[in-house]
Amino acid sequence: MPWLGLGVFRVEDDAIAADSVKAAIKAGYRLIDTAAIYQNEKGVGQGIKEVLAETGLSREDLFITSKVWNADQGYDTTIAAYQASLDKLGLDYLDLYLIHWPVEGKYKDTWKALEYLYKEGKIRSIGVSNFQIHHLEDLLKDAEVIPVVNQVERHPRLTQEPLKKFSEAHGIRLEAWAPLMVGGLFDNETVVRIAEKHQKTPAQIILRWHIQDGVIVIPKSTKEKRIIENGDVFDFELSAEDMAAISALNQDHRTGPDPDNFDF
Repeated sequence: MPWLGLGVFRVEDDAIAADSVKAAIKAGYRLIDTAAIYQNEKGVGQGIKEVLAETGLSREDLFITSKVWNADQGYDTTIAAYQASLDKLGLDYLDLYLIHWPVEGKYKDTWKALEYLYKEGKIRSIGVSNFQIHHLEDLLKDAEVIPVVNQVERHPRLTQEPLKKFSEAHGIRLEAWAPLMVGGLFDNETVVRIAEKHQKTPAQIILRWHIQDGVIVIPKSTKEKRIIENGDVFDFELSAEDMAAISALNQDHRTGPDPDNFDF
């Protein structure tokens, strides 16, 4: 799984989603992250189809992720939802399929469905999203397949260090949504100082911090220039002091819903 990919949350226009996917793949991205609830799987699929034809890349060169939405959780409904996502994307398989949120009383049956799809070879890997430590502990009691990824809100104001340590101890890789805190740290004094030192943008510094800390990132953008900029984070390295200074910005501050208190 690539360390960096394109997220398409809140890109509901299929044409814009397709153009974003094409721009990202042409810029060297290979990971594309979508979800049923984003309502853009058709556009993402169109972008994939067009860019493969234009570049000569193959489907196997890409890593495509989607997620089962809360209303579709449960054993049979999850299997149906997976097929619906495949049909919209125009693909034969997904590289990764996630439980989008830990819906109480449903996520274990949903996981059994994902395990079935994985064992049948219909999905290359399976994981979860927005799971806290206690959700993972509960899931792992009965799981036959360990989630490969836990995709959660994560940025310098929400480092999720206890969750990261727990996940890694169980072979689960953390993946960050909202890795840039929706631009909320671009003017931060610490981030700006480190960016100036490395002659990089604040966004590039934050993304590099995630990656060096062993966390996969999926920044969202529909602007080609920003997509290219976000991907240009592999030609420099942050020092231990840089990493510590950025991690010290943590305030356990969420910009999105609390996985222990959501009602959707």
